[in-house]
Amino acid sequence: MGKVILFQGDSITDCGRSREGNPSQLLGQGYAYHIAGQLGYQLPGAGHQFINRGISGNLVSDLYARWNEDAIAVKPDILSILIGVNDTWRIMDRLPSGATDRFERAYRVLLEETKEVLPDTRLVLCEPFVLRTGVTAKEWSAWRERVERQSGIVRQLAEEYKAVFVPFQQAFDEAADKATPDYWLYDGVHPTAAGHYLMAAVWLKAVQNSPIAIN
Repeated sequence: MGKVILFQGDSITDCGRSREGNPSQLLGQGYAYHIAGQLGYQLPGAGHQFINRGISGNLVSDLYARWNEDAIAVKPDILSILIGVNDTWRIMDRLPSGATDRFERAYRVLLEETKEVLPDTRLVLCEPFVLRTGVTAKEWSAWRERVERQSGIVRQLAEEYKAVFVPFQQAFDEAADKATPDYWLYDGVHPTAAGHYLMAAVWLKAVQNSPIAIN
């Protein structure tokens, strides 16, 4: 029996996905699409189902607000989460004035509830990432510091909740030595086509070399 693999997150995951209609458009045009395509090609008889419920602009608190409908009700076998850059963006834009950083608190509550309600669901926690170009360039040090702090939180949560950790930032840092940052992330945050393909490769390497490998 095939597995249900659910991708959750913000615009990087959403990536223009359709909410209805043609099944080929439901995964969007990003890393989730590439992952589903490669695994579908390699495992044509497995019957795996890939679902994208990313929503552009979401913070981690937005994920929690829609978690019952967009995660719990789906009952995924594998749940992949990529979230965080909008939490950083909100703080960097100082919206609203004096806003508190609730990233770790909200993320932890989300994972606690998932483990309580879906104890058999395996988790994949993806590292937030940025490169120095576009919106991040002006206050680069502050951007990088905040995202690195989030990365540390996600890595720690992955250890605590026995999840697979996907090291996206390291991969993009290494890629930026081969081509300019905007080749991979056109505005310092959102991936280009090459950036999404890189993400798919890193995700597959992390997951397929883990105890929850999809076969």
